[in-house]
Amino acid sequence: MPFDRFLISPINTGLQTNTRPWQILDDAFSYLQNAYVFRGRVKKRFGSLLMGTSPLQSRLRISLGNNTNAAMNLPANTASHTPQLALGQMFSLGADTFQVYQLGAGVATLSTNAGVSAVIDSTAIPNTVTFTGGAASPVYWYPSLPVMGITQYLTGAVNNHPTYAFDTEFVYIFSGSPGSWSRSGTAVWKGNNLNYFWATNWTSVAGDLILFVSNFNYTLGAGVPAATDDPIWYLNGSTWTPMLGSTTDGIFFLPGGGAVAAGPFVQTARIIVPFRNRLVLLNTIENNNSSTTGTGTATQYPNRARFCFNGSPLAVNAWYEPNQVDASGNVAKGGGFLDAYTDEQIISAQFIKDRLIVYFERSTWELAYTGSEILPFIWNKLNTELGSQSTFSSIPFDKSILTIGNTGVHGCNGSNVLRIDDKIPDEIFEFESKANGNLRTVGVRDYYNELAIWTFVSDLEEPTQTYPNQVLIYNYKNDSWALFDDCFTFFGYFEQQQDTTWASSAPQTWEQSNYQWNNGNIQANQRQIVAGNQQGYVLRLADDISRNAASLTITNMAFAASGIVTLTIYNHNLSATAVETPNDMDYIYLENITGSAPVIAALNNTIFQVWTVVNANTITINTFGLLTSGTFTGGTAARVSNVQIMTKQFNPYVDQDRNVFIHRIDFLVQNVEAAQNGQTAQITVDYFPSSSDVSMIATGVESTSIMGTSVLETSPYALYPLEVYQETLTHPVYFQTTGTFVQFSLYFNNFQMLTPEIAFADFELQGFVMYTKPTAARLQ
Repeated sequence: MPFDRFLISPINTGLQTNTRPWQILDDAFSYLQNAYVFRGRVKKRFGSLLMGTSPLQSRLRISLGNNTNAAMNLPANTASHTPQLALGQMFSLGADTFQVYQLGAGVATLSTNAGVSAVIDSTAIPNTVTFTGGAASPVYWYPSLPVMGITQYLTGAVNNHPTYAFDTEFVYIFSGSPGSWSRSGTAVWKGNNLNYFWATNWTSVAGDLILFVSNFNYTLGAGVPAATDDPIWYLNGSTWTPMLGSTTDGIFFLPGGGAVAAGPFVQTARIIVPFRNRLVLLNTIENNNSSTTGTGTATQYPNRARFCFNGSPLAVNAWYEPNQVDASGNVAKGGGFLDAYTDEQIISAQFIKDRLIVYFERSTWELAYTGSEILPFIWNKLNTELGSQSTFSSIPFDKSILTIGNTGVHGCNGSNVLRIDDKIPDEIFEFESKANGNLRTVGVRDYYNELAIWTFVSDLEEPTQTYPNQVLIYNYKNDSWALFDDCFTFFGYFEQQQDTTWASSAPQTWEQSNYQWNNGNIQANQRQIVAGNQQGYVLRLADDISRNAASLTITNMAFAASGIVTLTIYNHNLSATAVETPNDMDYIYLENITGSAPVIAALNNTIFQVWTVVNANTITINTFGLLTSGTFTGGTAARVSNVQIMTKQFNPYVDQDRNVFIHRIDFLVQNVEAAQNGQTAQITVDYFPSSSDVSMIATGVESTSIMGTSVLETSPYALYPLEVYQETLTHPVYFQTTGTFVQFSLYFNNFQMLTPEIAFADFELQGFVMYTKPTAARLQ
């Protein structure tokens, strides 16, 4: 009896969990991790590139000037952030780095150069660092704070706007050639790792371009603003100015005669948007400024939209309410406020064309423009049960807005609000909500790859996790979903990159660089997505890069006689627990390692499984006795992502009440050139019969009855010379299994994950052909 053949291609459905695995569509997957569906095929997840040519240039940093071999002061900050120095931070002097692994007066750092030392004092005010033996080279301090905002200031030439990034304290600008981060201005913020930065550009009728930012850091009650509060700031040119404290730069909505301010004022707001030549503040913190000493009571108006007059929001009377005149004769110009008739808080907002859609906690509204100078806006309710839970999760499209709510991923077209995640209805309930985890969800649109991307905290991971550990992917062209594992705290856009050259593509090797040199995505002034992480790194996301860039700094190492090495990586956000599948373990690639020769030889450019997670700042790896002692002075780690693809449970004869026998599958895969060191690009194909989770590879090994290797090679076969020139390869894998259903899983096994030439190779599945036969009914 000949085999029946079934072609599964093109592949468009993606992740589908709304029904049982045998009921989903043939081109759907019951689990899709670190791979996604794109234009009829399954691709390995995107990788990342450093912003500059080294990790030092991709990390937010502050210049301390040139080294003089004398004590250098760290930049002034606030009492709430004293001391400035903290464990996990770093200094650089030229190409040498110095890890802060201990605090105190006159304590040493770990130096990558035996001839240069850096001694810190975290007890002095301000904190200091003193170099000995170093040249008069630039010194940089790396605060190692999480990236809390990324925005573009729309000045300069077309497609060449500067990108700014915020951590919890400072603001930075990326500039120069090949470029690096440096501090912008002297402004200091006082929020924590939940105070993300909302930013918006404003262009006045006079042509002034101003960037307004708010981190929504406030204290309610009497006697505030407190020393730990932050006002709204604005950037006009190169100067950062707080909108609080004087009559010329504050948001005073009632004129008065106070010694400190000219009346009640807005301390801050969750959201700032320009709308119809007015600046609108949503969800405001307002101070009644009830005394002449500048103290008052701060109150939150979570359902309020406050707007300035039709003109510059920086005018003295821009925010005065109707019929108000101050002592200088400045008359109100049309400012005011409008409260929605709900007790829910305003969470997020975005535009559809010229319509402002405002998301509350459990409802969606429109702030509609009336055209009247007396009452310029009104509230219209669009939906009474679907809102948003995350301020930065709303992604605008031309005809709709996508946002993350507490019941699903919602799409609003301006008239209706509906869930769009019907294929993965339970995924939203795995978003962490305790400890304000929902506030950490941030979204961005990838125009090049036609994706909507959200980073979020999964409640399935290690309890030590604080920052996002998963990325939700939505292909809005074919309505498909996928998941990645990664830690991104914020997304933004970047246009000022230089043309990518071979020298600037580090740390990618020839085999890992899958792009063509005429790829527009690596050319100068192309709009690219950048992502910040928990250690202050900002990376360029790149769909044609098959590995993740080095974005975790290792602060220290300890060695044990057993071969267990303890790594101090502050806020590592890694896991040592398999969650969804046995292959969910985290791996890291160690590079840039410096220290004693045995340490470099055993660890550098090597992949290790995360053996244990000790706490949020410490993990262990196992060298199995290879490395038992040594000296460590510096290095970085990069997450290594494991592609995991679980198909549906196949049985083409289920309607005949017959079991299925699957002889083999011919996989149509992209040709990946042979890897280095004799390793071919490959992936493991496991299989599970009769809707069980019993791995036929594992049981075959245990029973010594395994047939074949179950390895799918994605490099050309040596015995077929023509395959070297083919774009698509057709390679078989044999199974010889039967059951009520048969399900297949593609993943990198432990050997493949520990082999950089394999783990960093690209992978693309374009389709597959199953060779099957019907067999007996279940009870026969």
